[in-house]
Amino acid sequence: MSQLSAEEGVELQTLLKLFLRSINDSISGAASAECAEEILLHLEETDKNFHNYEFVKFLRQYMERSLGTVVEEETKNLTSGDGQHTVGSGHDALIHIVTQRTRESAEYKQMRQTLKNTIIMAVEALINRFEEDQLKKEMHKEKQRSQSVHQFTDNCSDSDSSFNQSYAFIRQEQLQVLAEQLNSSRPKEVRWEALQALCCAPPSDVLSCESWSSLRTNLCAALTDPDLSDNVLQYFAKSFSSSPLNLTREIYTSLGRLFSVDITVFSSVFPQIRLINDFQKEVTTFWIRHPEKYMEEVIESTFSLLTYHHEYGSTSPRSEKPLEPIHLLALLDIKATWFKKWMHGYYSRTVVFRLLERKYKSLIVSALQQCIHYSECCERFTNETNDAESAEQQNTGKSVYSRRELEYAFFVHSVCVLGKLLIYTNGRKLFPIKVRKRKGVTLDYLLLCSYDLLFVCSDVLSPSSLVMEVLWMLCERTECAVECLHQTSVICTLLAPVIALLNGKSPAATLSLIADVLAHIANTDRGLALFLYENSLVTCAAHVVVQFTLRLLHKEFPSLSESDAYHTLCGAFIFVCRQIYNTFEGLQVLRPYGLHRALAAAWKQTSSLSERVPTPVPGAAAGASTQELQNMLIWEETLLDSLLNFSATPKGLLLLQQTGAINECVSYMFSHHYLQTNPQGTFIFHHTNPVQSSSDTLVGCLCVSGFVRALVIELWAALECGNEDVRVVRPKPTPMDPIDRSCLKSFLSMVNLLSSSQSVWELLGRHPLANKSEYSLREMPTSVPDLIDRLIAVNSDAKIHSLFHYEQSHTFGLRLLSVLCCNLDSFLLLESQYNICSMLLQSQKENVVELDTNNGEFIIDSLSVERNHVLVRVSVVGGSSERRLPPRALQEGEHPYPWPMFSSYPLPYCYTLDPPKIQQTSQGKTSADEVTDTNLYINVIFIYGIFIMSFLSFIYRYGNYLKLLKDDAVHNMTVLMKHVKIFLSTQRVKTSSELITQQDGYPGHDWLASTVFLIMAGDMDRSLSLLRNLSSLLVSAFIWPARIHASVHVPVEVAESGILPVYWCTAHYVEMLLKAEVPLVHSAFRMSGFTPSQMCLHWLTQCFWNYLDWKEICHYICTCVVMGSDYQVYLCVAIFKHLQPHILQRTQSQELQVFLKEEPIQGFKVNNYLEFMEGLERSYRNLVLTDMTSLRNPVE
Repeated sequence: MSQLSAEEGVELQTLLKLFLRSINDSISGAASAECAEEILLHLEETDKNFHNYEFVKFLRQYMERSLGTVVEEETKNLTSGDGQHTVGSGHDALIHIVTQRTRESAEYKQMRQTLKNTIIMAVEALINRFEEDQLKKEMHKEKQRSQSVHQFTDNCSDSDSSFNQSYAFIRQEQLQVLAEQLNSSRPKEVRWEALQALCCAPPSDVLSCESWSSLRTNLCAALTDPDLSDNVLQYFAKSFSSSPLNLTREIYTSLGRLFSVDITVFSSVFPQIRLINDFQKEVTTFWIRHPEKYMEEVIESTFSLLTYHHEYGSTSPRSEKPLEPIHLLALLDIKATWFKKWMHGYYSRTVVFRLLERKYKSLIVSALQQCIHYSECCERFTNETNDAESAEQQNTGKSVYSRRELEYAFFVHSVCVLGKLLIYTNGRKLFPIKVRKRKGVTLDYLLLCSYDLLFVCSDVLSPSSLVMEVLWMLCERTECAVECLHQTSVICTLLAPVIALLNGKSPAATLSLIADVLAHIANTDRGLALFLYENSLVTCAAHVVVQFTLRLLHKEFPSLSESDAYHTLCGAFIFVCRQIYNTFEGLQVLRPYGLHRALAAAWKQTSSLSERVPTPVPGAAAGASTQELQNMLIWEETLLDSLLNFSATPKGLLLLQQTGAINECVSYMFSHHYLQTNPQGTFIFHHTNPVQSSSDTLVGCLCVSGFVRALVIELWAALECGNEDVRVVRPKPTPMDPIDRSCLKSFLSMVNLLSSSQSVWELLGRHPLANKSEYSLREMPTSVPDLIDRLIAVNSDAKIHSLFHYEQSHTFGLRLLSVLCCNLDSFLLLESQYNICSMLLQSQKENVVELDTNNGEFIIDSLSVERNHVLVRVSVVGGSSERRLPPRALQEGEHPYPWPMFSSYPLPYCYTLDPPKIQQTSQGKTSADEVTDTNLYINVIFIYGIFIMSFLSFIYRYGNYLKLLKDDAVHNMTVLMKHVKIFLSTQRVKTSSELITQQDGYPGHDWLASTVFLIMAGDMDRSLSLLRNLSSLLVSAFIWPARIHASVHVPVEVAESGILPVYWCTAHYVEMLLKAEVPLVHSAFRMSGFTPSQMCLHWLTQCFWNYLDWKEICHYICTCVVMGSDYQVYLCVAIFKHLQPHILQRTQSQELQVFLKEEPIQGFKVNNYLEFMEGLERSYRNLVLTDMTSLRNPVE
């Protein structure tokens, strides 16, 4: 059955031929035979018509006929009763076994051999027939040698390349004859026929023949004949594409030397210039593989051509100058692409600079002359009517260039060449350059001329846009921008039209372009310093820009506000302001102007107007209303985006919150920067970091916008679902890290979201866990409580079975819990609502070898180790020298985890270190173990609106460990907390907010009160007296968060925002000083997507508990009270400076957030950094302390 008949063999040959023709496009582009074979092997995957080819259908029918019986028998045997147990119920397994046994059968081997022999015979027959056809074609070509193979069809068109022509072989004797026939003394017809034959010959044979010298001479002579020049250029183009560099270099240099410019033969020289330009742009792809002298000859020949017949200053500006090669090259390559490619690589750029400096500086001189001449004549060109030129263009059509258009093309080409020179140091070293009628053109003079061109906007030949592109290019190079643009004269020149408009003079037509340049300058540190601090300016540039922007927003310029480009112009200057106010020092300068209020007012007005625009009706004329609505929406988004950029700094975030547009800004951020920019990846947007960590109001906005839901779903998909659209080629490797790299970004995003206790309260407060009896495998969490229920509180078989990767996912949840519990207020909320500790202890109790006995050994695995770490972290209080946290990694040897695990209290003593030596009172003492046993589960106490189990015991253990408290300390502390709550409640404003943190007083624990209680050795009266006295000092607003929360001492709007002064003032200046004093740390935070303000808020709200030793906590409070509240800023900067090596190291491994939250501040001593803090005081006290004293009016 597997044998093929003769008829089938013929049919197979025919079908194979048709098949090869069908896939010709697929395999013709292959670089080698191996590549073509690879394409054929994967053709079924790449060609959607694969199964529709008749050849494939024939093979399939033949295989079914040959192997159908074998497949049926094997399938029947495997699915029968005896063989069913070997296959199982899997359909894929059945197919795999049937296929394997079929391939091992004798019928398959016979079919394969028969098919192979038949196809080999068919291929050989096709090859023989192909060779016969090729022989017939060669004989036919010999008869028609006088006819050309191709025609040179460029005709000055830029639509195609001159390369990649075809040819046939030729003998050396024939080349000798052709050289004689090309002699200029021969008739034109003979020379034309010789050129046609020469074009059919391989250029390599022609260039290597003995008669090449005479051939080149005759070809160059023919190039001057209009009737023969096209054929000569055709041959040269063929030579450029297929000859080695030494030969193409010879042809190129010959073209350059023999080029002559005559306006009467413009059409004949234009293709020659185009061929030269094509070679200029292509030669950079291969000249690096050859000796430098070849490249140098090409470059020198080009420069020699472009400096041909230049007569500097010999004619007056209005006299007609002869057409030169540079004019034609500028028309063909107006943006000087050839020069940009030559300057791209260091290999060629070095040669260009050397030749320009030593021999061809006249090329730069001519470009400078053209730029200066065009700048001086722009106004004259604007006022001219050009009637004669217009009439000429009407008569001759578009094929004629006017003198002005030629000069403009040359000007554009010159600007692009000069701009490319200026971005390199060696290019700037060429200046100053001597030009006729001028002592020397300096770099500053050239730039001033370019700025003057910005103010010219007359017609389509306006140079302003071109100059803008060059200035943008200069701004992108730091060194170049400092030398060329970051100058006082530049700022003054650019601001001159703006100042003139502020003074009532007519506006410049290119203000939006000026704004773009200003924005690029302000985007760098050096440029921003010019805007803010330059003393040599008459008026601070930042003040000029913001004043002009405010007047634009208020529509105080009728001539501008009524124009169609008003929104574009206003948006451009708002963008300049944005570059200023999204920095700390810039916001300090612009804040008094109230730009945020002006932007919010403009947004509200635009939003109300956009609602009034009628909705387009189907069938109605799609006229002005649709376009007006679109423009309104674009302008509204521009204003929202500008408002959103205020959140780049902590104080800017407060200003944004006061505008009342925070909800819309967060929604805009989510919809544009999450859903559109990165719909499938992890979203870490730099604006969200302060938003997520500072205010309960803003966290509520994130929930409403859908950001939190999207983040939770994205995390779950990365953790449990994986990428379903990725084709599985090999099994996914088992993660070796506790958190897989694919989930790390989602983990860090969640850490950022839950960075502060306020965000945790809003997301988790009064939200119980689901604790369902059954979870569907397709059920995904959509909120943070759902995530905790599924990943952290895994306390039932239903939750375990609902996870595809139980160990990995639960480890992820425990790691997240560990970071959350580093914030003591967040831990107390989790413990009071979800009994986290009891849940972890129960899991440890069940994780033993023998469950029935009380003395079973703990099973050491990743989950038990992680649970043990979390339990120790939340149960022991202290700094780096006061408690010992067990590591998460196992050790080598007989005891991989020497740290004792526990499933009930008290904790093993090894996790606490020896207490520091502190002066004791003579009154009663109680051991830590005794206190733990007797006071572990005290009664539930209602404090500040939440239930906190064992909370006072939590603080009491730390005080007893320090040997500071007496037996009645728990009672005294309870009374102190109640008195403090009553005292602070009389100073709170009543808010109508529905946020949890704005109800029932301060949401977290009063850590300063607890610290003072320990300082006073448990004396309630002395502690309360000290706190009352402290409340009258300015410093209390910053070191005592519970005292300033919703306080009457700040504006009602600020009190209702929930943003504490420790964030919008202290953390703001910490970041500002870090940028100036510890720039490496500031850069590390910028790279990590984390902000120093988040850690400052974390440290300061819990009074450095668990981060500093007790002695340093006392030093912190005393330093701030005695030295001044601004020392809180300086101390935080000192801590970051102390941690700089660790911060730089952890940033590289993407562990900065987790490191700063989980690790104590080891080795930091306040007295070691007093000198550093005093230096900061001398430099910044006037600024920082002045702003702190303006607590009652922080937004003004």
